[in-house]
Amino acid sequence: MTTVYDAADRILARAADAPHGRHAEILVHEGPLRQSLLALTAGTELEEHNSPPAASLYLLRGAVQVTGETTVDIGAGELHALTHHRHAVTALEDSVFLLTTVTGIEGQGSHSDPPSA
Repeated sequence: MTTVYDAADRILARAADAPHGRHAEILVHEGPLRQSLLALTAGTELEEHNSPPAASLYLLRGAVQVTGETTVDIGAGELHALTHHRHAVTALEDSVFLLTTVTGIEGQGSHSDPPSA
């Protein structure tokens, strides 16, 4: 059985070989639940994008910065809940993270902005 850490090594190597400096693989796809492993080489940015109704980022190695409504630096071993607002992710060093998302919640569309209060 392949461990998440083995997969992290593999996808980081693929990200290093990719012209855009990133690589991702879906590990779990069960109903609305997705768990994806993403690798970004230092300086690579996932441009600003919408967030699904629920998401978290667990950094296995490296350091990333999440920008959007606020800015937060995340280090290896840290778990961060992502907001429902548009955000970007930049690798401060070669990084691999587990992204857990719920792509549909009754009454909320996937990747939509939250209702205003």
